Amino acid sequence: MTLRPGWIEDAPELARAIGQWGVVKNLSRAPWPYTLGHAEAFLGAPHAPTEALLILAPDMSGDRIIGGIGLRPNEHDRWELGYWLIPEARGNGYAVEAARGLIDHAREVLRLPEIEAGYAVDNIASARVLDRLGFRPTGERLTTACMARGEPVETVRMRYAVPLASSPAPARIAA
Repeated sequence: MTLRPGWIEDAPELARAIGQWGVVKNLSRAPWPYTLGHAEAFLGAPHAPTEALLILAPDMSGDRIIGGIGLRPNEHDRWELGYWLIPEARGNGYAVEAARGLIDHAREVLRLPEIEAGYAVDNIASARVLDRLGFRPTGERLTTACMARGEPVETVRMRYAVPLASSPAPARIAA
């Protein structure tokens, strides 16, 4: 599995991957139907280095897009994890592996104290991924806009306390 930023050349494959109802219905900011134009606009927009990464997995013809993941500040100035996978890639540990990579980055580079995430109440698979990663419910249930569904969706909020990276041992000075 590889995580990398999306390139404009990825637009046709991204549109095919995310443009499935089983994917887009669980994303807050993706429209339905999701078109090539949407993929081109998304890939052409500026993103922070951790915000819009593609998840690629090898297949017979090379690497293919199986999902996306990002870590970005949300509207409450807290860092939020979001991800999606195509249906046929689910259940293989890709979401957990990709998220662990971003969590490691959050700990070692960004030095974040915590990360938030949310899932639609009807997306039990996402709840399981977040639980496996160590996210815990905050007790909050929010109504979140969902462009694809065209209506608000009840979401459960989760939080992960990021263990800080251990400091390296002080250097010894030879006498």
